[in-house]
Amino acid sequence: NSGTIYDAIQYDDPVPLADVIQKTFFTGIDLAPGGLMLQEFEHETPQALLNNTQPAFFARLATSLQDVEQNYDVVIFDCPPQLGYLTMSALCASTGVLITVVPNMLDVASMSQFLQMSADLLDVVSNAGASMEFDFLRFLINRYEPNDGPQQQVLSFLRQLFDEEVMVAPMLKSTAISDAGLTHQTIYEVDRSQFHRSTYDRAVDSLNLVNDEIESMIQKAWGR
Repeated sequence: NSGTIYDAIQYDDPVPLADVIQKTFFTGIDLAPGGLMLQEFEHETPQALLNNTQPAFFARLATSLQDVEQNYDVVIFDCPPQLGYLTMSALCASTGVLITVVPNMLDVASMSQFLQMSADLLDVVSNAGASMEFDFLRFLINRYEPNDGPQQQVLSFLRQLFDEEVMVAPMLKSTAISDAGLTHQTIYEVDRSQFHRSTYDRAVDSLNLVNDEIESMIQKAWGR
């Protein structure tokens, strides 16, 4: 198996998504790689729209998923923080949305602009027949520093504004997480002895709380 998601959603002779999916070191967790080739999808879509190539861009990811989705409990799309045809295709294939936001005014301002543009574009594709029903849409506070006064203010502003749509558990900013990333590992894989114990424990506790909250949203959507 080789290739990227691009091969499965390209307009010219797409391959089955199963041919792109790769096993990982974790039992039950598979990966469909992205890559720079995905930019081609952005370049080819305007022409495909002119030619009325079917399925349309917003349905291509959902369509390619159909053959494999019965093999998985959860499928996660990791989208870049930019609005392109690809992100729209991922949104149209999704049943829930998590938006990460760093609680400082600059990030919140750019997120607000992003959401405004998304809303306009999603109106367009939903009028074109895309399903826009989500079981949940939540903001996940990321890289949070609890002792940072301005960050606390921004967080309370976001909670006032979005209320329940802001997740209860924020993801703490942690050197343990960024250091683990240097060796392409998650915090769950690294050796605890490599870190200052309290730094490691704080990071893992924060991650567990976030993951538990996401899991409970999924369980609720499943009705279990």
